[in-house]
Amino acid sequence: MSETKRYIGELISEFFAVAIIILFGDGVAAMYSLYDPSPYKTAYWGVCIVWGLGVTIAIYATGAISGTHANPAVTLALAMFRGFSWKKVLPYMGAQVLGGLAGAALVYSLYVPVIDHYNAIHGLSRAIDGGSSGVFFTHPGDFVTVSHAFWDELVLTAVLVFGIFAITCQYNTQAPQANSSALIIGLLVAAIGASCGYLDAWAINPARDFGPRVFCFLAGWGQAAIPAPSGYWWVPIVAPLIGGPIGAAVYHYGLRPFMPNVVPQQIAPMTDGINLAEPVLVVSNPDTSTITHHAS
Repeated sequence: MSETKRYIGELISEFFAVAIIILFGDGVAAMYSLYDPSPYKTAYWGVCIVWGLGVTIAIYATGAISGTHANPAVTLALAMFRGFSWKKVLPYMGAQVLGGLAGAALVYSLYVPVIDHYNAIHGLSRAIDGGSSGVFFTHPGDFVTVSHAFWDELVLTAVLVFGIFAITCQYNTQAPQANSSALIIGLLVAAIGASCGYLDAWAINPARDFGPRVFCFLAGWGQAAIPAPSGYWWVPIVAPLIGGPIGAAVYHYGLRPFMPNVVPQQIAPMTDGINLAEPVLVVSNPDTSTITHHAS
């Protein structure tokens, strides 16, 4: 396979990864928000599990192609600490955002009559009241200000990326190996949502929020989506992009040097195909005796 074809495949893979996550995640958000009685109002853990399973399924579907970053904060952290090629960072991010938009459009096509009914019986409109917008994008929860939501997103994304780096580190002998990582990463996402999701709907992923937000802006939500009340739209973008690298740095410098058999190495980005510094899913651990630039 040519380098160009492989690279195109990676971008398509990232597009589908985020679209899959949004299909399941925004779908369960619709089930939670639009029905009365909701099957999840007294079983919020179910919402968290579905979001996590969406991530797991996305990894199983696309991990062998691109490594399933599925999150601009993860892509940035991998470029900073695991040798992912910097020239791929913005294209990966673009593919991820487009995947979020496409996933939201698919959920909208499924739920549009329910959305319209919900807004009608509650006297809501899309553009003025942001009716049903919680299905697609995030906003601060009760008693949470925009500035506090920024802190929440920063910390929670740091926790996410810290966990991903720990789960996929080749030197971490207690971490799950190969395909088991996908399930544990999904459970990590679910645990973050279950412990802190009501603060601001736990975006922890710029593409997960911004892609659907752009779709909603075009689909009639207008200013309720962008710039959103109190100009909130930028928080789920900027805070995760700061928090992700912080979480990666904490693991990379705080725990990784003490892992069994760790080998100090100079990270060198690969120029062809998938970077050998594992992205998210560890498909295999190549022999470090033959791949001298490999890093966890």
